[in-house]
Amino acid sequence: MTEQTENIAALMQDIGEKAKQAARALSTATTQAKDAALIKSAESLRRRQNEILSENAKDMELGEEKGLSGPMLDRLALNEDRIEAMAKGLEDIAALADPVGTVTEEWDRPNGLVIQRRRVPLGVIGIIYESRPNVTADAGSLCLKSGNAAILRGGSESFFSSAAIMESLRQGLAAAELPEDAIQRVPTRDRAAVGEMLTMTETIDVIVPRGGKSLIERISAESKVPLFKHLEGICHVYVDAEAAPDMAREVVVNAKMRRTSICGAAETLLIDRAASPDMLQRILEGLVEAGCEIRGDEEVRAVDPSVVAASEDDWGTEFLDAVIAVKTVGGVDDAIEHIAHYGSNHTDAIVTDNANTAERFLDRVDSAIVMVNASTQFADGGEFGMGAEIGISTGKLHARGPVGVEQLTSSKYVVRGSGQCRP
Repeated sequence: MTEQTENIAALMQDIGEKAKQAARALSTATTQAKDAALIKSAESLRRRQNEILSENAKDMELGEEKGLSGPMLDRLALNEDRIEAMAKGLEDIAALADPVGTVTEEWDRPNGLVIQRRRVPLGVIGIIYESRPNVTADAGSLCLKSGNAAILRGGSESFFSSAAIMESLRQGLAAAELPEDAIQRVPTRDRAAVGEMLTMTETIDVIVPRGGKSLIERISAESKVPLFKHLEGICHVYVDAEAAPDMAREVVVNAKMRRTSICGAAETLLIDRAASPDMLQRILEGLVEAGCEIRGDEEVRAVDPSVVAASEDDWGTEFLDAVIAVKTVGGVDDAIEHIAHYGSNHTDAIVTDNANTAERFLDRVDSAIVMVNASTQFADGGEFGMGAEIGISTGKLHARGPVGVEQLTSSKYVVRGSGQCRP
């Protein structure tokens, strides 16, 4: 696919109008047709694996030339396992119940009216994302399953990879005799296309931004279209004095180091001051053995002098790298206050054997996802059984947490009468 050079405004208007038309057709498409498109898309991904990897190699080479960081290159990279994961994700979404048309509530009124609340698609969803090419498959397929048309604007870093993945999605749509324009990709690296999307109130119903802080801030400031915000993933793990030491070590190391470049990676470890120094030492050793740099406060450095002194900025930083900030706190309430001040309302976890302390943490931490005795790396729609996610919404309106097929629907009221007139 070649990059477009035509007028950006005209290009985006054409994409928007096609998406709006496709959304009308998709809103009444059968579950069987949507699922067939997803399964055919998965088959195409597997069949075209070598082509996709070849296009990804172009992006990786350009990324290295641009000096992208290690975590950014990791987000960008595709391999056979990641392509298979994309294909499996499409099949998992096909296996989900179709939310469209579901009656969520029904009641009768004394005057004989019968009222239903039904799930309906949102319409046209714009997704603006950076680097990770798998978002092309995840976002496109979730929109399809929920009856929405999608306009995908991937980052310039994944330009060739996203185009190759997009071709598989369009092949799936065509095979199922659904409009290919139901999923479109903005075919230009020009950033002006993003600016146009943010003003397309007549054709785009909601925008989902996925990316770094600067991208989210720009979209939040400029968008005239409603947003599902996915802000920073400044995720915390609080280790309570009553935590099981082995569990604490395993959960913290996994939360930080399983994959450091994802939004669910832990960025700060909070340790109860009443916990034994031995438990903290074991956790620190586990992190170091896994290749993590530790930045700690004075009490942490007293336990391990090799720890780098933490700065005030470290408590509010999304490292997305093998770096973690470690701070001692005076119990669960102190941890909750720290998270409220420095967190991003994404995902926070507590490790404890005290059920009352766990419930206090769950009740008082105001994040989209709160966990007990589990790694923050589970903050993922696929791990929640949702097939995949279009992002983790950290806002409170309409959807919060992993945004899957159900969260990509709205509702309408269906009222049946027998000639009633209001007095």
